[in-house]
Amino acid sequence: MPVQGSLEKYRVSHKGRVNLKDHPTDDKSLFGHGGKDDHGPFLSQLTSELKDLQNVLYAEGKHRVLVVIQAMDTGGKDGTVKSVFSKVDPQGIHVEPFKKPNEDELARDFLWRVHQKVPHNGEIVVFNRSHYEDIIAVRVKNIYPKSVWLPRYQHIVDFERMLVEEGTTIIKLFLNISKGEQKKRLQARLDNPAKHWKFNPDDLKDRARWDEFQEVYEDVISETGTKHAPWHIIPADRKWYRNLVIARIMVDTLRGLDMKFPVSDWLAEDVSID
Repeated sequence: MPVQGSLEKYRVSHKGRVNLKDHPTDDKSLFGHGGKDDHGPFLSQLTSELKDLQNVLYAEGKHRVLVVIQAMDTGGKDGTVKSVFSKVDPQGIHVEPFKKPNEDELARDFLWRVHQKVPHNGEIVVFNRSHYEDIIAVRVKNIYPKSVWLPRYQHIVDFERMLVEEGTTIIKLFLNISKGEQKKRLQARLDNPAKHWKFNPDDLKDRARWDEFQEVYEDVISETGTKHAPWHIIPADRKWYRNLVIARIMVDTLRGLDMKFPVSDWLAEDVSID
């Protein structure tokens, strides 16, 4: 099933401040009518192609791919990883969750723990949360004063530029959900004992600061979206649509690397296996 429109609509390429209210959370315009069941085969096709492309990426060993995923609580970070990268060979991909920094990490600059996790040649690394938490959470929760978090915008821009110039392709995804959809997902966790482990009462404190988080995300996307590392604002109220859009972005990005399997320095016809 072809995409009915351009994925560029989700890429933040303009200068100026981003307003998340201008980006519908329930959009499904690129994949026509229907829902999850109707588009399941297409997602399967995309994830299979992603698997094949990652195989070439790993074999060629020239490119590095970093995927940064940010979202409000329940935004779908884990679900995206499970669905979009489900077929990728585990040896060629690593998922790195960034939680509250420990004492050792706090004793160093905020990017120290991040730099150790970036991809090496032939690898995809997915940041489930990322270095952006060192602005977002720090700012909203008043962990550090403005004099600490404000310079981090430029530190991150410079850090990502260095990674790109050294051969890393960066794909930054903000999973954009509505407050109403977050309520449904939190309630689903509360209603299902098997999902209680995913529910943290502190999430409700963050929910009460919804507008503050939205404002900070707008600032982050506006200040750190660059030509070398642009943001994509992904409609995330519909999980199936979110997965389709991100899978398509991944496939298109890897295709654009123009990768090839390495040529061996021997001929198959010269080899005899006894």
